[in-house]
Amino acid sequence: MTKIFITGSADGLGQLAAKALIAQGHQVVLHARNETRGRQAMDQVRGAEGVVTADLAIIDETKELAAKVNALGTFDAVIHNAGVYQDSAEHIFVVNTLAPYILTCLLQRPERLIYLSSGMHMQGHFRPESFKTGRISYSDSKLHVLMLTKAVARRWTDVYSNAVDPGWVPTKMGGKGAPDDLKKGYETQVWLAASNDAAAKVSGKYFHRQKVTHHNPEADDVSVQERFLILCEEATGVSFP
Repeated sequence: MTKIFITGSADGLGQLAAKALIAQGHQVVLHARNETRGRQAMDQVRGAEGVVTADLAIIDETKELAAKVNALGTFDAVIHNAGVYQDSAEHIFVVNTLAPYILTCLLQRPERLIYLSSGMHMQGHFRPESFKTGRISYSDSKLHVLMLTKAVARRWTDVYSNAVDPGWVPTKMGGKGAPDDLKKGYETQVWLAASNDAAAKVSGKYFHRQKVTHHNPEADDVSVQERFLILCEEATGVSFP
């Protein structure tokens, strides 16, 4: 049995991943933005161990979330699922880029880390000046997530750290007309979190439908990864351990 924490699991792909993992017999702790959504999540995800709440758009709440999760003990896997799409540039920056960085730094180190990126990261760019203004695009933020994934894999050799492109799936974020298969949108992160398959026990990879796929080569530049970590530390006051 594996103990797993999933951010943004009140609905969408996070909730579907939680249900799938619980069905496999794993212990899952949910995360929701506030108490109301937390109660709704517990009602909808039968068998969840519990729920922790924090608004990831508020840096101090994200730091508090790490303390709440650490109080529950060490987790075997963390799925960084939470994200926003049609939102202000500032919210995209704080939720999609800074929150997974903060939680990666402050949570007790799990054996497996899974980060949700997006095929849209291919159009993203690393712009150091945007860390001062907080004005980034969704594509930029998902490139940042892949850079974080690869930096973690390089620095923490005892952890499996991978990123996932879930595809354009019909969730609240993706919209009802999204063309990709919803089940395939969460299967890869479930597999990476709990499978003993040799193909899932790798690190620093970018997956789509359980296969390593092509990605933006900018994410592989170690000097860019290091600059990214420094800028995240300056923006959050949290240093990478």
